[in-house]
Amino acid sequence: MVHGQPTLAQGGKSMSTVPKIALVGCGYWGKNLCRNFHGLGVLNTVVDATENGREIARSISSIAKITECFEDVLNDEQVQGVALATPAETHYELAMKAMEAGKDVFVEKPMALNISDAESMQAQARKSGRILMVGHLLEYHPAVLKLKELIVSGELGKINYVYSNRLNFGKVRTEENALWSFAPHDVAVILRLLGQSPSQVSASGGSYLSKGIADVTVSNLHFSDNSRAHIFVSWLHPYKEQRLVVVGDKKMAILNDVAPYGEKLLLYPQFVEFDGKIPILKKEDAEFIDYTNTEPLRQECAHFVECMINRKQPLTDAHSGIEVLKVLQACQLSIDKNGAPVKV
Repeated sequence: MVHGQPTLAQGGKSMSTVPKIALVGCGYWGKNLCRNFHGLGVLNTVVDATENGREIARSISSIAKITECFEDVLNDEQVQGVALATPAETHYELAMKAMEAGKDVFVEKPMALNISDAESMQAQARKSGRILMVGHLLEYHPAVLKLKELIVSGELGKINYVYSNRLNFGKVRTEENALWSFAPHDVAVILRLLGQSPSQVSASGGSYLSKGIADVTVSNLHFSDNSRAHIFVSWLHPYKEQRLVVVGDKKMAILNDVAPYGEKLLLYPQFVEFDGKIPILKKEDAEFIDYTNTEPLRQECAHFVECMINRKQPLTDAHSGIEVLKVLQACQLSIDKNGAPVKV
């Protein structure tokens, strides 16, 4: 269904200045960005090298310019921002060209394939005064934001342990392993919730479909305050699971992102106390934690637009993107070293 031009609104208030954004890549994930930027009234151009991608763009927006040439965007003075939903190996080159052309940049995760490129992107953003935002989608999930509130308020107590499972049957990739494809989401959320980066990681993986491409990885994160986390990702799993568990010394919480809204975020008021040396388990029934049920991707896209208009630093800026990359790179090195611990 082709849609016309909507009106941009954020929090019920119309924005007086509406920036124009070009989307590069309208495929598996890019089409979702296309839908949301169009819905916000800021989509000006869609660039895709494939006819299929361009057809998808036309089906979403009847007014956006459609092209296969990225240079068209760089030379278009009407375009103030560029959103990149292209393969990760292209992020560095495209983002640098866009910022050098005076465009703000939204880049999907991971922002680059190595820390050196990511730091160069950050430096270019500072030099040119451009917004550089990384698409760590789950940091805009209203349930994750609510979970962060619970942690900051102290309701869960000291956080002892976090684990995250991101499992599914597909989508199988041959250009990157499951760690780099799935785990950036989980690393970003865990770092945000705990407010720190790990001091050391260890990780292992198994390759079963394509030689050298891990289909399953388990990463263990060790933090300086003695808290721990682990991340289990796989595209070779019989069913879909997206589960985040946070264990505090006062209460525990579970975010089950495949559950319906009324069961998605649960708080367990249970803990362990001691009678002398005897552990006593205090158990209570789980309670649903209410939160504003909005689409995370719409919130993320609207945040980029807001940052462009108000010239403010994004929540998921280059610094946070680099911190996630450091963890991923250390986990990959540990996998390459058969699970040996690696300092971050």
